Amino acid sequence: MQNNDTGNCLMSLNSSCSMAYDSVTAYVLFAAVVVLFTMCGNLFVIISVCHFKQLHTPTNILILSLALSDFLVGIFLMPVHSRFWIEPCSLFEPSLCTFSNMIGFHLTFVSVYNISFIAVDRYFALSNPFLYSKKVSLCLACIITINVWIVSLFYNSALLYFNGNFNHKCPSRCLPYMNDLWSTADLIAVFILPCVIIITLYMKVFFIARRHAVAIRATLKDRKKIGNQNNGDTMRLETKAAKALGTVVSVFLICLIPYYICTLLFDVLGQSYHRVVNITLFLFFVNSSINPIIYALFYPWFQKSVKLIFMCRICRTSSSLTNVL
Repeated sequence: MQNNDTGNCLMSLNSSCSMAYDSVTAYVLFAAVVVLFTMCGNLFVIISVCHFKQLHTPTNILILSLALSDFLVGIFLMPVHSRFWIEPCSLFEPSLCTFSNMIGFHLTFVSVYNISFIAVDRYFALSNPFLYSKKVSLCLACIITINVWIVSLFYNSALLYFNGNFNHKCPSRCLPYMNDLWSTADLIAVFILPCVIIITLYMKVFFIARRHAVAIRATLKDRKKIGNQNNGDTMRLETKAAKALGTVVSVFLICLIPYYICTLLFDVLGQSYHRVVNITLFLFFVNSSINPIIYALFYPWFQKSVKLIFMCRICRTSSSLTNVL
């Protein structure tokens, strides 16, 4: 009788271990697919904007910077964060925890301000298109994006250094520490201020787009006025671009806001705080996977570029001059 009980216990234990192994295997495969999709999708955006000269516009430089930050999220943050779900910080050296926190803060800052400048760019392009074409150049867009990366590096280095995170001993969880003053300052600088700018400007963009839609309909009634027809086409393209980037911005905010809400509810969440933060962080990282899907749905140039890349036509001479618009 005792042998039967022992055998049943061993069978139950083996069954539990098998189920746990299967779930871990399924999770690892899912995480690998998400990471690979994030890297490949954003790499297509990077190659497209860099290679095809038609895509060398100020707006696309900002999209390129956003795609680069999303690509780095797929390389550095997603694999590390995925391992946290299987095993917490005990698997990681303190230096890896510090590096992960630094990259996470850096790329979050860059992504938020890339989205903010995209909102500014679209508002300026729609509200004053003639001045926009004269004042906003490719060089200016490059300077802005480079400065965003540099400022983010210095800001987040100071943020983590003055809160003692470079001496992180890696306790039960690999989460950064910030005192109340720095936490408030970071919340304003990286969340509240950019979100106010983004939401305000895109509300204005929405109303401008509605006015443009009315103007386009009025223009299309008079087919004989070629000049007005061209203006209508221009307004329609700008409005379509604003709507597409508005979708990118909206999805970004949906993925970002839950994380910062959770950071404000530390006392309320109690022991479940770490788990909830990890879930919201995963949602924020998934945004890096969603952006290429949005580009594929809304941007014909991205669809054509990906097709040319898959067909290896970018290796041909003068392929950078190919019409993808």
